[in-house]
Amino acid sequence: MSRATHLRSGFENAVREWVDVLGAEHVITDSPALQASATATFKTEQTIPAILRPATREHVQQCVRIAAEFGTPVYPISSGFNWGYGSRVPVEPGCALMDLGRMNGIVDFNEDLAYVTVEPGVTQQQLLEFLKERGSRLWLDATGSTPSSSLIGNTMERGFGHTPYGDHFGHCCGLEVVLPNGDCVNTGFTRFSNCKSGSVYRWGVGPTIDGLFSQSNLGIVIRMTIWLMPAPEYFEAYFFRCDHDSGLEQVIDALRPLRLNNTIRSALHIGNDYKVCSGLQQYPWAEMNGETPLSAHLMEDIRKRMNFGAWNGSGGLYGTKAQVAEARRLIKAALTGKVGKLRFLDERKLAVASKFAKLSRLTGWDLSRALELVRPVFGLLKGIPTQAPLKSTYWRKRTPIPSDMNPDRDGCGLLWCAPVAPIVGSEARAIFRIANETLSVHGFEPIISITLITERALTCIITISYDRSVPGEDERAMVCYRELLSKLWSAGYQSYRLGIQSMDEMGPDTGYNRLLRELKQAVDPHRILSPGRYEPRPHGV
Repeated sequence: MSRATHLRSGFENAVREWVDVLGAEHVITDSPALQASATATFKTEQTIPAILRPATREHVQQCVRIAAEFGTPVYPISSGFNWGYGSRVPVEPGCALMDLGRMNGIVDFNEDLAYVTVEPGVTQQQLLEFLKERGSRLWLDATGSTPSSSLIGNTMERGFGHTPYGDHFGHCCGLEVVLPNGDCVNTGFTRFSNCKSGSVYRWGVGPTIDGLFSQSNLGIVIRMTIWLMPAPEYFEAYFFRCDHDSGLEQVIDALRPLRLNNTIRSALHIGNDYKVCSGLQQYPWAEMNGETPLSAHLMEDIRKRMNFGAWNGSGGLYGTKAQVAEARRLIKAALTGKVGKLRFLDERKLAVASKFAKLSRLTGWDLSRALELVRPVFGLLKGIPTQAPLKSTYWRKRTPIPSDMNPDRDGCGLLWCAPVAPIVGSEARAIFRIANETLSVHGFEPIISITLITERALTCIITISYDRSVPGEDERAMVCYRELLSKLWSAGYQSYRLGIQSMDEMGPDTGYNRLLRELKQAVDPHRILSPGRYEPRPHGV
């Protein structure tokens, strides 16, 4: 029997047993569904032979045991909306996709201690509605992705949001994990059947293993406790802009002390003009006579027409009215003379803005053209998810943005590169220079956002946006991405997360990578769980 025949026989046997466990309706093998799941926002060639839809812990355990028995790897996803990094597509071909969306239970909630325990299928929108229905005074932290994205999925990728709880992996504990052999492990104190602190204390006793399951292929997280933020007495958003590109360094250096001393408690986002423009409209094909990339001259003209700057920042202030007032004073003092516009917006002013076109009398700032962008950002700063940022994925499409946005289905080209640096203006400028030069050479707009994600570190999201229906664009975008990633890493700006196309970029073959390989060999000797995912190669570059 040939190896191919042997593998096919093993897969067919695995499917029969998966059907026995899950039911035929939850083991999907029809071509349209498989093809849709193998489609991302950039070119992929991986094939998916089946989609499994477990609903319980026992289902997951049985499925991985069957996978191990017949040598058919599985690739778990939560919601699969990992746009820009690979969507639902496995790193390596031939993996059955394990869709955990049916596991959507909110299994524990405590208003007084501000936590919730969820399964992988629980989305941002589901948790928001859950809290609203109970009249809760707690906020979740939302990402700029779709409201339908998974809380666990984003947390395990170490994603971030907008509030003081924006570091998602830093605000979770008590993981329940199914290992590749089907065993189940609980982290922290939750491994004790009588524990009272498993949802409120991260570390437990002994070595902390939570991080082993973040950005890894060592286990499937099927339950997690997430800490929620008590609603503050008062909330106010602030927005600023720099009218000149050269102002970026001064602004970051001015804000660093306020982030470090906790005056600014939340993630603070700064986007360049291309970032803002892509969120407000699609590419101006008519004005550019069908040519790309967007010229600097037209970009400057659009900035003036739509009233935004070369760099544009936003953040939130949370606390008592007195605390917010003091933070507002300190931000004003730090940014005076460094930004062209600095305005503060609370619920009352936003309500007025929704009724009237101009707010010059109340705020000194005309929000009429920016309101479409300001309103969803204001909501995100309060933990309210929105579809609005998803519109930017259609930047280079020539067709109108549909009401039911789906970047994979609609051929939106999107590659994200996410380097990290210290909160130092010159470091941010260096990243911008590399990105600007690289993307411009390859004919793409340098769409860039910078987030002061912790007290000491910033991360950039560099977007390569294109139309996949244009012949050759997939290949051109990937060449640009790989060159960009190489230049950034060579300059010391490694990414905080990777896409499926660059999982081999795990760095040199040091003790770290050797330990990861030894751990993988110990818990998954047959490599049946997400092969290739954040998995260093023996002689990685």
